[in-house]
Amino acid sequence: MAFRYLNTGFENASPLDWEIGDNGAIQIALIYDHERESPNRAVLHWHFMLEADPGDTLRLELRNFDNIWNGRPGSPIGDETPCVVSEDGRNWRTAIGRKVEGNRLELFVSLVADHLYVARIEPYRISDLERFLERIRRNELVRIEPVGTTVEGRELSIVSVGRLDAPHHVLLRGRAHPWETGGNWVIQGLIDGLLAADAGSALDAYCLHVLPMANKDGVARGMSRFNLRGCDLNRNWERPADPMLAPENRALEVWIERMISAGQRPDLVIDLHNDNGGQLHANCPEEGAELYQANMVRLEEVLRRFTWFREGRVSPNFRNPGSLGEGLCDRYGIDACILELKCLATEGLGRPPLGADWHRFGRGMRQALTAYFA
Repeated sequence: MAFRYLNTGFENASPLDWEIGDNGAIQIALIYDHERESPNRAVLHWHFMLEADPGDTLRLELRNFDNIWNGRPGSPIGDETPCVVSEDGRNWRTAIGRKVEGNRLELFVSLVADHLYVARIEPYRISDLERFLERIRRNELVRIEPVGTTVEGRELSIVSVGRLDAPHHVLLRGRAHPWETGGNWVIQGLIDGLLAADAGSALDAYCLHVLPMANKDGVARGMSRFNLRGCDLNRNWERPADPMLAPENRALEVWIERMISAGQRPDLVIDLHNDNGGQLHANCPEEGAELYQANMVRLEEVLRRFTWFREGRVSPNFRNPGSLGEGLCDRYGIDACILELKCLATEGLGRPPLGADWHRFGRGMRQALTAYFA
């Protein structure tokens, strides 16, 4: 084996330590990010590049998966854990790792060239978002409105597609948790669908608004869950956001309140995430529960009809206090929910999704939302 280096000197790479073990494996210690005033910690993201001779097969052992959530231990890896690999960082294919003793992930990879990128799921970087926005910003149906900045001063924008006088308004948020790239691919697919030549009925039905990448700082730094001040951007929505600790949430909150004041309250908000389950997390709101649940049943039905979503809803009595879904329901009377995009093999595909699959999911959401409002 002519292994030379493990490279993390590129965009969205993971913070980690590594060494060559006595067994010849490249032992990779991922670095947790932590929640403020809490024992909670998370490693959910890995993205790095191996440098070695073409033809080499390398054994990797990744560790530090002893996550803590709500004071309870939990691990994101299992007996079969899909990862992705790529020679150029653009064209990815699935590679399956397995859980071994010590809560470690063992992965064997073979190099075709002199380097190989390895990641948990197909990356979507800030530069990918910037290229996409540059491609669509001159379209007459698109408005890109700065609404605030992150902890480190990165600009946050709401991207709107369609007519502001449309009968309905939909808001999607992506990347509250930096590792969850599926939401960005879905958003890009949905916008591409709305800008296609045959999008007339959708554009007559609703105007789409998206905050495509809420936790830009975490994406830039290769983090897993929290923002740079230790806040989970999908918690504490039961009260106004702290502009110092979570400016990303405050920016979205101010925009929502401005839309409500203008008589353009969002009719539906979907917060896009990734996990190992892939369910639609509806809530049990304090008021209007019957109508809300009926709307969520309809949303599930149209997602099943027009996308490869098959995993279903959680219990109608489910409560996820402080999430964006529950917070917007209870504070503003908005039908809001969390849509988890499964990163393991899905029922609808029969395999783990790649970026193109989530993009296709987004294209299908164009018709799904049209049918939802019909």
